[in-house]
Amino acid sequence: MRFSLRHVFGMVAVAGMLAVGAPASAQNTTFNETQRQAIGEIVRDYLLKNPELLQEVIAELEKRQADQQRVAQSAVMKESKQAILSAPHSFVVGNPTGDVTLVEFFDYNCGYCKRALSDLQTLTKSDPKLRIVLKDFPVLGPESVEASRVALAAKNQLSADKLFEYHTKLLESRGRVNGDRAIAVAKEMGLDVARLQKDMNGTDVKAALAENADLGDKLGLTGTPAFIIGDEVISGAVGLDPLKKVVASVRQCGKATC
Repeated sequence: MRFSLRHVFGMVAVAGMLAVGAPASAQNTTFNETQRQAIGEIVRDYLLKNPELLQEVIAELEKRQADQQRVAQSAVMKESKQAILSAPHSFVVGNPTGDVTLVEFFDYNCGYCKRALSDLQTLTKSDPKLRIVLKDFPVLGPESVEASRVALAAKNQLSADKLFEYHTKLLESRGRVNGDRAIAVAKEMGLDVARLQKDMNGTDVKAALAENADLGDKLGLTGTPAFIIGDEVISGAVGLDPLKKVVASVRQCGKATC
């Protein structure tokens, strides 16, 4: 098991209080150098004799951090509900008036997003009441940003079904997906390239990417894909069955877990 410095500092502080029997109120006590060295030796000896404490402390720390993150994410989802579910620059797959909405933040160069694509395709076919919102979240470098700029501009020329076809072609591309690849696919599908190049440099596209980046930051998203459904943020390509399960739960009680 690997520990970050933050984890180690937290564990040492707890172990130190346990070892010397210090109450929580004593954390601000000032010690001289000799006392600090003595406490350090006590902590070291205590941890060597009780290494299982490290796992207990790290588990509790991670649980508290996860709980804090869920509370923060819930607040953002309430405050930014409109931007998350109904932003005009996002595009909808499946039933536009569906009773449950699944939102995906994705990057065209994300291998896990490519893996999750088949799950979304299956969901759209098997669940006629599901609404899926796709949000460009290019976090994997300048090439991803360029691809998203083109894709957002392509929305001006494509119907929902064709836009999902375009989205699929980009995700299924071999190698890195960049602006040139995104334009090439658009050209293959008969789009007006001159208009596309103009729109991709417009203020609407810039505003869309800025809004998605801001939402991702507020939600604490650290990668793609990231799904939002009901009251929960789901990180990673979790697979078809878990997504079906959470959709069913939201449909039943309005929450990811009933």
